[in-house]
This record gives sequence, C-alpha cells and structure tokens, in this order.
Amino acid sequence: MATSQKPARKPNAAFMKPLTPSPDLAAVIGKEPLPRTEVTKKIWEYIKKHDLQDPANRRNINADDKLRPLFGKDQVSMFELTKLVNAHLK
Repeated sequence: MATSQKPARKPNAAFMKPLTPSPDLAAVIGKEPLPRTEVTKKIWEYIKKHDLQDPANRRNINADDKLRPLFGKDQVSMFELTKLVNAHLK
C-alpha cells in the first residue's frame, strides 16, 4: 500500500507579484517594484531602524516625516499598517 504525500505548498502568486510603490511609499522603501511580503519587511526594517514603535505600547507605530503621508495621521496600530501600505501599491 503506497502512502500518498501532499504536494509541496506553492506560494500564492498574488503575494509574489512585484508591485510598484507610490512616491510616498518609495521615500521609505525605494522605488523598485517588490512583492507585498518584501514591502512589509522593508517597512518594519525602517520602523525598527528609526525606533518608531511607541515605547508605552509597542503595538503602535509613531509616524515620522516619511511615514506621515502614508499613514495620514501621527500614530497607527501595527494591525492598520498593512492596509495603509497596500493602498500605496499598484
């Protein structure tokens, strides 16, 4: 009796498709088209590098001059981040 193996899971093509950042987003991550996963990674690198997580509540991100145009406000939660950034991808 042969045992059946599940096929290796393929990454979702929509996630891997390079998207072009808006000028506001390009100011933070660069203007090269990137997959959503890489965009999120670069945003977090920027947040950590510039110490923008709120010290009182690490789930909140404080906007600096580059992030304010993306967020539209001075502070967002990490849960809002993806939705706000996706609005700046084509």
